[in-house]
Amino acid sequence: MSFLLRIVLLAGVFITCTVFTGRNDLKAAGSHPCHYQPDSGYRIEQYSQTAENTGIRQIRITIRFISLIRGVTGILFLLGITYLLSSDRSSIRWKLILSGLVVQIVIALAILYIPAAGSILSFIGRLFIKVLDSAQAGSVFLFGDLARSDKLGVIFAFQILPTIIFFSALMSVMFYLGIIQFVVKILAWLLTRIFALSGSESLVIGGNIFLGQIEAPLMAKAYIPKMSDSEIFMIMVSGLATIAGGVMAAYIGMLGGDDYEQRVFFARHLLTASVMAAPGAVVISKMLVPQVKDISRQIEISRSFTGHNLLDALTKGTYEGLKIAVFVGAILIVFISMIDLLNSLMFKTGEVIHINQKIVAFSGNQFNGLSLEFILGYLFAPVTWIIGVSGNDIAVVGRLLGEKIIFTEFIGYAHFSQLKDLGIIISQKSSIMCTYMLCGFANFASVGILIAGIGSMAPNKRELITKYGIKALAAGTLVSLLSATIIGMII
Repeated sequence: MSFLLRIVLLAGVFITCTVFTGRNDLKAAGSHPCHYQPDSGYRIEQYSQTAENTGIRQIRITIRFISLIRGVTGILFLLGITYLLSSDRSSIRWKLILSGLVVQIVIALAILYIPAAGSILSFIGRLFIKVLDSAQAGSVFLFGDLARSDKLGVIFAFQILPTIIFFSALMSVMFYLGIIQFVVKILAWLLTRIFALSGSESLVIGGNIFLGQIEAPLMAKAYIPKMSDSEIFMIMVSGLATIAGGVMAAYIGMLGGDDYEQRVFFARHLLTASVMAAPGAVVISKMLVPQVKDISRQIEISRSFTGHNLLDALTKGTYEGLKIAVFVGAILIVFISMIDLLNSLMFKTGEVIHINQKIVAFSGNQFNGLSLEFILGYLFAPVTWIIGVSGNDIAVVGRLLGEKIIFTEFIGYAHFSQLKDLGIIISQKSSIMCTYMLCGFANFASVGILIAGIGSMAPNKRELITKYGIKALAAGTLVSLLSATIIGMII
């Protein structure tokens, strides 16, 4: 396809967005508080003191229709970008792409609107919360009241980071006992049947739902040196599109705080986001780098890193969790300090050129002057607008997307938690979409970790892995945006 045709396709997508969406689309009918319905999912309810029941019902249907149209538009936009970036458009298997989208939508609908499926996720979410409570017990023993948010407030180092250590140890024990392998093998079998993927690809994708971006590929370590370009890219994207169980538990604690129901709420959505990322990674990666070679569907999991015995597995998991926790803590200290320094310089610059007050007025008090958050917010606002984020929140959500990509998802979730608690993110729909949009390791730091980790498993593929680094980052971001778009379309 010529460059001119690409421009025409992009212009068509943007025109479609302009016709069907708008910054104030949901505001036209009034305010719209969003309420959580445990059994039936989510619905936006529109209230009017003077409207008749039929009028209220009509408004609800209109808002549902607008959400659907914006969602479809957002999906087409993301797929259009993916198509334009594809390395071999003629080899894209559109049946596989459609299957992946259908699976994502079915997962989302089942979790949100089928009570039995929702109950299963809520049950798993409560297990995560039990893990959090158990981790707190160990933290309280070691740190005392510093580990109790009800005593001294939230202290990240003593209340969130210990969760990563404990969950890493727990996952290592479960892997040694064969529990993780059993679940992953079932998922891998399903993925090979639904999407006709290779067995090694399916193992890594299934493993990434529970494990980190380096731990999951170890399950297929013996196969990686023999993988095709498409398979290598697939495991890179799945690693950047998902999050590990340990940090998921930490995010549940960050977003839910001390409120048990809020913890269950966010646990359910984070779990759904992680599961939806699996078919989403298939869709995006197989469009960007289609499979053109024959593949093997053999499924065999390596046990080389499980430990010699139960105690050894527990010790290894603890050590790995400690390294991750220390790394996360160090990243947060450095990046948040750097953001503060940059913001101070920018704010002073804004005072000198007299634009700070203009920014405050322009943003509706969402930003207090020239800052990195303001720049990122409005840089990514068109993307969040297109995928269906509520009009008043597009800049704030755009800021979080930018922070996730440039820094880490931990920074994004930390600031999301603050903005949510302060009421700066107005719409519940935007809040839910943020949970999905930030769920993934797609950031520059993780790309470096991924290149080093997978490159060490397959030295003969190091050049290819390095070549695909930025492309995998873009793909991982697109996967998270696709999940957010789908969930925003149906809630």
